[in-house]
Amino acid sequence: MLVVLSDTHRTDGTGLVGAAAEAVADADAVVHAGDFTSEAVVESLREAAGDAAFTAVHGNADSPAVTERLPTETTVEYAGIRIALTHRNRSEATGLAIFGRQQGADLVVSGHTHRPSVEELEQLTLLNPGSHADPRGAKQSFAVLEPDGDALAGELRTVDGERFATFTVNTGRE
Repeated sequence: MLVVLSDTHRTDGTGLVGAAAEAVADADAVVHAGDFTSEAVVESLREAAGDAAFTAVHGNADSPAVTERLPTETTVEYAGIRIALTHRNRSEATGLAIFGRQQGADLVVSGHTHRPSVEELEQLTLLNPGSHADPRGAKQSFAVLEPDGDALAGELRTVDGERFATFTVNTGRE
């Protein structure tokens, strides 16, 4: 299982509670779309992920130590799906879609808005998991994706475990 997080906005700890903490503990891979705020939070989340692969980018609210340590954007593969990860690079849908296509991605993960959303475009899915720790008026949320044949079956969930959106990520490459 791949767990997708963003916008932790803490000075220490993980901000993980409930279903989000359980999902990270069970994950094969964790990606974080930035705004940890401090290096201590990056380390706490990396430790919470245990043996799971951990990939992250920095956000606009991260300390200089975090921005020096983490890239602005990166790509990673999970279960044959190419994922482009950024915090707010071109954060509107059109800009994110262009970014994803430039990266040859099937899925673009972004953060910044603290509002969970998923948009399924032709050959590309845009995902913002929201924030598990600092929702700013939205649901405390995160995303999970599970391999399903040649695709990933995804869900947006609250930290209480409520599933409020489902989606599928297919490979757009031929």
